[in-house]
Amino acid sequence: MNLNSKSQSSYSVQDYKSRPRIEGIEIVDLKRFNDDGGAITELARLGEGIHAQLPGFVVRQVNYSEVEAGAIKAFHLHRRQTDVWYVPPGDKLLLVLHDCRQGSPTEGQTMRFILGDGNNRLVRIPPGVAHGCANISAQKGVILYFVDVQFSTGADCDEGRLPWDFLGSEVWNVVRG
Repeated sequence: MNLNSKSQSSYSVQDYKSRPRIEGIEIVDLKRFNDDGGAITELARLGEGIHAQLPGFVVRQVNYSEVEAGAIKAFHLHRRQTDVWYVPPGDKLLLVLHDCRQGSPTEGQTMRFILGDGNNRLVRIPPGVAHGCANISAQKGVILYFVDVQFSTGADCDEGRLPWDFLGSEVWNVVRG
């Protein structure tokens, strides 16, 4: 079947290939157990603070964060801290990661993907990888996250910032098509 010339000139095929990952980023699919009364998702089994599904990751603090509909919370990064993020399946956040580590095999690489949106998974974000999110749903979104360094506002604070548009404002655009 042939398309008319106007349609043919705009026609493309979406790329469904996996995107390259930033070194150290881990994604763990979680199990959701459903019954007539609801559901449960196990986020972590801890043995003396060590997360069973993320070897070597010792949980020091667990946090709950809310992101207003349409808000962009970016970018921040840590020099010592590893984050492990979870977004409940009923929420939908665009996560953007960027490798800022000098000498890393994936230095300068960016990853964008959706958390929540019916999925249950954890994302491990190592030190030196800038991260932020945009709530692309019409309701407030939630992030539950585990960290291996306790938060401090003092001289040992490990929460650094980069401008929200560090990678250009278009990185936050929802791909339409």
